[in-house]
Amino acid sequence: MKKYLQATYDVNYEAESIQQKATELFFPEMNEKEKIESAYIFVRDEVSHSWDIQGETVTRRASEVLKYREGICWAKSHLLAALLRSEGIPCGFCYQRLTLFVEPAGGYCIHALNAVYLNGEDRWVRLDARGNKPGIDAQFFTDKEQLAFNVEEAKDEWNYPAIYAETPAELLDILDRYGDPVYMYRYALPESLSVKVN
Repeated sequence: MKKYLQATYDVNYEAESIQQKATELFFPEMNEKEKIESAYIFVRDEVSHSWDIQGETVTRRASEVLKYREGICWAKSHLLAALLRSEGIPCGFCYQRLTLFVEPAGGYCIHALNAVYLNGEDRWVRLDARGNKPGIDAQFFTDKEQLAFNVEEAKDEWNYPAIYAETPAELLDILDRYGDPVYMYRYALPESLSVKVN
């Protein structure tokens, strides 16, 4: 479980800005689920998805996502992980292969969400902080999943079964190579992951 608590280059919760945000979101009297919900709602609702706002900044590290208040799902998942790991709550990453737009003819993409370990219940729960909009209604539940997207096998979509402790390097390389998030989202997202586990 230790690897899901580590600070990394991207999940850089030692950053002063992350520490400050943690003090705003978490209070000593809050229980585990309340802390998870507080962080989740903040990242989902207060950090915009770059495609939704047709953003101008590609973010990667958790501190960058917090600074610019935008990122694609890969980056937003870094911020949620950083906030939760800073509180000693194990958090990893999960991925889905989805159609990029509506139909498979438009291509596929890799979508990121988080898996959070509930210490009190000894189990993982997936949460998707991508950000809601018409047609997307992800919510915080621990007794069931309500994610941003449900995979459709008929469209050759799927869930990757692993819970990653770190984002695969092939995704990070894309965030490093592009400066325009709209162009990156439309033309540069991979259709599958080459590495299934880390």
